[in-house]
Amino acid sequence: MSTIVPCIWLDDQAESAADFYVRTFPGGRVTAVSHYPASTATPTGKPPGSVLTVEFEVAGRHFTALNGGPLFRLTPNISFFVHLDTVEEVERLAAALLEGGTALMPLDTYPWSERYAWVEDRCGVSWQVIAGRRPAGGAVIVPCLMFAGTQHGRAAEAARVYTSVFPGSRVDHLEPYGAGEGPEGTVKHGRIVLGGHEFVVMDGHVSHDMTFSEALSLQVMCRDQEELDRYWDALAEGGEHGPCGWLKDRFGLSWQVVPTRIVEWLTSGDTAARDRVFAAMLQMQKLDIAALQRAFEGGL
Repeated sequence: MSTIVPCIWLDDQAESAADFYVRTFPGGRVTAVSHYPASTATPTGKPPGSVLTVEFEVAGRHFTALNGGPLFRLTPNISFFVHLDTVEEVERLAAALLEGGTALMPLDTYPWSERYAWVEDRCGVSWQVIAGRRPAGGAVIVPCLMFAGTQHGRAAEAARVYTSVFPGSRVDHLEPYGAGEGPEGTVKHGRIVLGGHEFVVMDGHVSHDMTFSEALSLQVMCRDQEELDRYWDALAEGGEHGPCGWLKDRFGLSWQVVPTRIVEWLTSGDTAARDRVFAAMLQMQKLDIAALQRAFEGGL
């Protein structure tokens, strides 16, 4: 399991979305499916026992698709760069993502790439499909965090904060806007590595009403309580705590700080055990791994 896993909040399309991505991207596979409690009413109003999450992997990147209801709306503030080797690959993928979707920037030749498109797909997820520009050994899919609206101009600050939180992290480069390109002193394009995962950061100054949304959060998978406590405290500093391991950081970006065993617990074939874990989790803000393990095992 990856350390940082993007989570896509959907209404009730988690299964169809995962199926679409697995068929559309190379190396696609579903790795796990969890369900809402079968024994009690669900907090989102979903049918008891219905699908809660679908874990899937495409092009070497893990994702979670979540059936959470219509509470949140996806925005382009988090998008995903898809680095492909050839123009033909870009054209094929962009066309597939555009079926039922919208072109935010049409497929064309741009100063930064021979072939590039920014597409919002049928599920509302944004993808920047680009030919080339991938370093040797670099990831095919790289999340992009765009700081806009009230967070505009904070990309460089966020890069410093995030790389201080995750061990083994670094800022590779932060390219500022040149004269006449955009607001001076803000980030045109930056590359950072967080816990072994590549990220792009940038300041978006065109659409000032856009902001981060809970509809796309980042899950931090923690091995033990000590690690979970550290990430919970560090990421929430200046932000706010939420329920069930969710928090917003000082930049408004949503994170889920969860134990790696959460997938095992919630996909168990023991329906009663996974229902107990779900019920216990609903009572928590910061997750207590030992308490969740006791719930899974049937203890108090």
